Amino acid sequence: MTTAPWRDPALTASARVDDLLSRMTLEEKTAQLYGVWVGADTDGDGVAPLQREMTSDYDWDELITRGLGQLTRPFGTAPVDPALGAQALARAQRRIAEAGRFGIPALAHEECLAGFTTWRATAYPVPLAWGASWDAELVEEMAGAIGRDLRAVGVHQGLAPVLDVVRDPRWGRVEETIGEDPYLVGTIGAAYVRGLERAGIVATLKHFAGYASSAGARNLAPVRAGVREFADITLPPFEFALREGGARSVMAAYTDTDGVPASADPGLLTELLREEWGFTGTVVADYFGVGFLQSQHRIAGTEAGAAHAALAAGLDVELPTLKCYGTPLIEAVRAGEVPEALIDRAARRVLLQKCELGLLDEDWNPEPTERIDLDSTANRALARRLAEESVVLLDNPDGLLPLAPDTRIAVVGPRAADALAMLGCYSFPSHVLTHHPDIPMGIEIPTVLQALRTELPDAKVTFAEGCGVDDPDTAGFEEAVARTAEADVCVAVLGDRAGLFGRGTSGEGCDVTDLRLPGVQGELLDSLVATGVPVVLVLLTGRPYALGRWHGRLGAVVQAFFPGEEGGPAVAGVLSGRVNPSGRLPVSVPQLPGGQPWTYLQPPLGLAGEVSNLDPTPLYAFGHGRSYTEFVWEDFGGTAPELTTEGTYDLSLTVRNAGDLAGAEVVQLYLHDPVASVTRPDVRLVGYRRLELAPGESRRVTFRFHAELSAFTDRRGRRVVEAGDLELRLASSSADVRHTARLRVTGPVRELGPDRRLRCETAVS
Repeated sequence: MTTAPWRDPALTASARVDDLLSRMTLEEKTAQLYGVWVGADTDGDGVAPLQREMTSDYDWDELITRGLGQLTRPFGTAPVDPALGAQALARAQRRIAEAGRFGIPALAHEECLAGFTTWRATAYPVPLAWGASWDAELVEEMAGAIGRDLRAVGVHQGLAPVLDVVRDPRWGRVEETIGEDPYLVGTIGAAYVRGLERAGIVATLKHFAGYASSAGARNLAPVRAGVREFADITLPPFEFALREGGARSVMAAYTDTDGVPASADPGLLTELLREEWGFTGTVVADYFGVGFLQSQHRIAGTEAGAAHAALAAGLDVELPTLKCYGTPLIEAVRAGEVPEALIDRAARRVLLQKCELGLLDEDWNPEPTERIDLDSTANRALARRLAEESVVLLDNPDGLLPLAPDTRIAVVGPRAADALAMLGCYSFPSHVLTHHPDIPMGIEIPTVLQALRTELPDAKVTFAEGCGVDDPDTAGFEEAVARTAEADVCVAVLGDRAGLFGRGTSGEGCDVTDLRLPGVQGELLDSLVATGVPVVLVLLTGRPYALGRWHGRLGAVVQAFFPGEEGGPAVAGVLSGRVNPSGRLPVSVPQLPGGQPWTYLQPPLGLAGEVSNLDPTPLYAFGHGRSYTEFVWEDFGGTAPELTTEGTYDLSLTVRNAGDLAGAEVVQLYLHDPVASVTRPDVRLVGYRRLELAPGESRRVTFRFHAELSAFTDRRGRRVVEAGDLELRLASSSADVRHTARLRVTGPVRELGPDRRLRCETAVS
């Protein structure tokens, strides 16, 4: 028998929360609005910006008597055995529930950008590799597995995915993004959200909004994106993930846009997100983002002022720990400086989410009920599939790949024999374990060298490191050149070391001035090429690097974006031919290290032309990728080429695998708008379909293009469909067009609302 209406599961969540709020003191309501980072280290290097400066002291036993909103990263702060950690979390939740008057547990959150960021959990490929797979269904399957692992240990919320669209590849967090195109980011990101949410985990969209557009590619730098860039490139992935994925949480970005920090922007967090888009979940701070309003943005003079600005804008929860939403906020409310109604609004949103999660129910039980295995055989199989699909064969001009099974191979490079070469900065070994050098990795991560020896047991494989990732020492060149001169082929495995805040060549706070390979790796590659032995370049990176210096001088080029714990076997499988490469670039690969920032979404003045001597045309275009089989595109056709601003146009073609190997082709649909009322990207992705084909097999794919997919933001800030000519281009990359359909859109200018079509539907027969 229930003791109060708020405990009654027969009532609506809204009625239950209204009853609960009416019984709570100001302190108890405010306690629902912050997290506590129990294991945070205030000494030395941290895993969040300015962690040491922004972490406050508190009395845990006294604090939890008021209740507690969130527990920050109980598994992701230090190595903890998952089974023991689940029991410890359950005990902590019992203490929190027993200490407060209402028995409400905290909501526990964790990072899950490339898998559950905890010890002994599967390290999946990074999001840039998800984009390279162009396989939303597989990404959704992976997210479901991550979500189930989170739930198994008592976690409720995952801080992923990152939906920032790459605007400058020098930015350190490129590895965390899905790519440089909003349609690709939106469709893949929404799939990840669906998988996480269907597993019962609250997905948190990051970083809302504009973070990747920071000036000069510097982390946390101001954003100077224009209104139309913000509306047409930055925001659409978030719309996808909310409408198609059902995300229940959004994280406010650190950055400011045109002088207004996202964490204090009611136009962004309330008017757009809630009133226009209809979002009903919670908005959480990026770590220390509320305090940054005082210390970094300086739009508030006190902690209470920062809390007021954030709450008024619509930011509900301060993470990772209390600083502004604790005592300073309570005192400001008592003094009449902050309306208590703002506390009530945010607390209601938090408690509604806790109600949805069952945390207000009398039969709530924090004890783990399943056997805990965070790196199961099934997980590893998923990680392997995604890694294999994400490897991109950039070039293979003379068919050097696949390698002969009994050849002599010199494996050279600083990434060849290092397990960490597979992992991004939010994988636990790179993110946390570097602070615990005596703790073992916790998961098996075969290197490229190990995997290649397994893949080609009859080959004679030698190894020389050559150089470090980013040190200037060339002493190892001599041995690397000697091993190469003795071989039939050299496999040069180069790339990045993921880290945080300057402790890596890629990752959060690891921004670069240009797109040269780190350290002396470029010089090492020059030395290997000079031997005359064919060189296969394998890149394990978190961003694209300029490769024009070696174009035409390499036997083959293979790109993998931090492919996770099964990345070594995936890359080795491509080299041996066991895996037919099917990845496609989610970002352009530049010709030269300068001339940035540049992505393929350029209006005419952003393209090569006579107005400048600098040619920004990439060496390998967005969407590019080669295969070991041949695909023939034929029987192209479409419906009547005239449609209204409310109409649709179908275009189809047949793709046939004309080779001897099974493989996957990615058919991409681009839009070219010759004349519009504002400048438009020369081409932009509006649809794609990945096709798995056996030798000799054919499939017909049809794209249903709706006129709303041509919409853009006009001079008055409206999203409109204009009449005029359009071109639809079926292509294997943004630069390799196979078929073009010319359309005529008729009718008056049509303004669209938040229910506009986002996706180009496809069908395969």
